[in-house]
Amino acid sequence: MNAIGIKTQKLLSGGNAVIIACDHGEFDGPIPGMVNLAETVSRVHPGVDGVLMSPGMIRHVAEHFTAKGAPLIIGRLNWDTVYCFQWDYNDAPAVPAFSAAEAAAMGVEVALVSLTLKTGSEERDARNVAVFRSVAAEAHRLGMPVIGEYFPAHSDTLVPEGMHAQVKTGCRILAELGADMIKTFYTERFPEVVAGCPLPIFALGAAKLPTQLDALRLARDEVRDGARGVVFGRNALQVEDPPRFQQALMDVVKRGVSPEDALAKAGLA
Repeated sequence: MNAIGIKTQKLLSGGNAVIIACDHGEFDGPIPGMVNLAETVSRVHPGVDGVLMSPGMIRHVAEHFTAKGAPLIIGRLNWDTVYCFQWDYNDAPAVPAFSAAEAAAMGVEVALVSLTLKTGSEERDARNVAVFRSVAAEAHRLGMPVIGEYFPAHSDTLVPEGMHAQVKTGCRILAELGADMIKTFYTERFPEVVAGCPLPIFALGAAKLPTQLDALRLARDEVRDGARGVVFGRNALQVEDPPRFQQALMDVVKRGVSPEDALAKAGLA
């Protein structure tokens, strides 16, 4: 087994993975729950498998990753306007933001490289593929596994069938382009997405849900339908007690505990 396989297996060593996303500031600036990133990361449960962030912020939070068994650092390496919701951007051109070598020197252990297709421009789609391949290839040369993220344009207005069609196709394309794992949206027929992609798929938490129980029920449904884990940001951080909620999230995702029992076990309303 090479370095890529070792790090991939480490991320999945506990069965299904729980990853906490703290990279929102790279597109949204400081948002509630992530204004002071050092404080945010200090409230990440040490038992989660990975923390997603911008490589540029690792120096501000590095002390939280020095303990034995600390979560893997997952770094977002490219930048795409599709995430700039507050500016109503949707053309979705992608550019390299951090080289894999630079990210590795900063402490990144697993690369996340996003891909958006069906942007309305064939030329732009082709450039996005070229960016993905260039960044992913360098990460692989350094022994760094790549989580390919498929994120459609106009994600907030796509009808469920349109979201499903894009995710199903996009995940397979990412596998064909050499990703090692996938991060994407949960869709109405998610088992079809899983069946068509030979890689472990991590499902998003996406928009903040009304209650913690709603978030845990989403996580339950995602792993029930074949996801190998979840990537939660707002739903895991914009809560009153992030470590206790994340403990409940791990119980649901890794141990099959019901959302209701997980909440009660964690002492959450």
